[in-house]
Amino acid sequence: MTKIVMILESPIGPLALVEENGALTELRFGGRVNGGERVQSSPLLRRAEKELKEYFAGKRKTFTVPLAPAGTAFQQAVWKVLLDIPYGATMTYGEVAKRIGNPKAARAVGMANHQNPLAIFYPCHRVIGANNKLVGYGGGLSKKEFLLALEAQPDR
Repeated sequence: MTKIVMILESPIGPLALVEENGALTELRFGGRVNGGERVQSSPLLRRAEKELKEYFAGKRKTFTVPLAPAGTAFQQAVWKVLLDIPYGATMTYGEVAKRIGNPKAARAVGMANHQNPLAIFYPCHRVIGANNKLVGYGGGLSKKEFLLALEAQPDR
């Protein structure tokens, strides 16, 4: 099936939402569209856009759109843990590694986060270094800083 892509503007720049087989499969920073993909809207993509706009407005803390990221079993386990990190909270790479039952895999957790095709929906921006510093983010550290600051705002 052809991937359907919808571009939207956000406070962190253009984003491309990708739908395949009735689920959201990717969120791309920069609004990139790959060859062979159709740029159009769909009910699912409009719903994802609405939920992202609510998130950026501080009115949504969790997402309900169906997600289907492609990844290895290890990556899927890491991304599942990301969903358990509460809005406004953080967890270290080592803590994520412990949660998946592999406490020495902090570096591999970092690589899985880097490969996360659904950033924001799977909130890898909430994962920080062992020293509580912001390290690595596929969209760039400025986006990670923005998302964490957004979630840290009171009364949201």
